Amino acid sequence: MAMAIDGYECTVCGDCKPVCPTGSIVLQGGIYVIDADSCNECADLGEPRCLGVCPVDFCIQPLDD
Repeated sequence: MAMAIDGYECTVCGDCKPVCPTGSIVLQGGIYVIDADSCNECADLGEPRCLGVCPVDFCIQPLDD
């Protein structure tokens, strides 16, 4: 499973990028996106770190398969 950023909700603050331990968050086309192939939802840390720093509720959510 992976996380996803809602491009409509994202304020492009960039808080999520530096806390991603897998480097899965990148700026693409003016918005941040999460590479689903490398995101592991911070499985070894207990919860996704991006969720803890994002100032916008429901901006980052689990990716629907």
